[in-house]
Amino acid sequence: MGESRSDVLQGTLDLMVMKTLETMGPLHSYAIARRLQQISEDALQLNQGTLYPALVRLQQQGLISGAWRLTENGRRAKYYELTRAGRKELAAKLEGWERTVSLMSRVIRAQE
Repeated sequence: MGESRSDVLQGTLDLMVMKTLETMGPLHSYAIARRLQQISEDALQLNQGTLYPALVRLQQQGLISGAWRLTENGRRAKYYELTRAGRKELAAKLEGWERTVSLMSRVIRAQE
């Protein structure tokens, strides 16, 4: 079953997009959505209405940049890539996420 926008934890979409761009390099929005769907084994299915606002927000914050290019199929698409500031922010977000996961694991295990 696909995840709807409300099912994606607050703030995790930005992290997932930035990590995808760090790993894969410049991608257009459809490729980002497909990569996240692939990695999640189809558990996460993002539509453009969910992904586009995140891309705009990240671009406005200077964490990603976008440039129009031709796709493999010869169509024009906006390709996004992580900026230097985005790399620094991603490192901080990943560290925070890892702390949160560790905390949640300890709390859950303590309740068993």
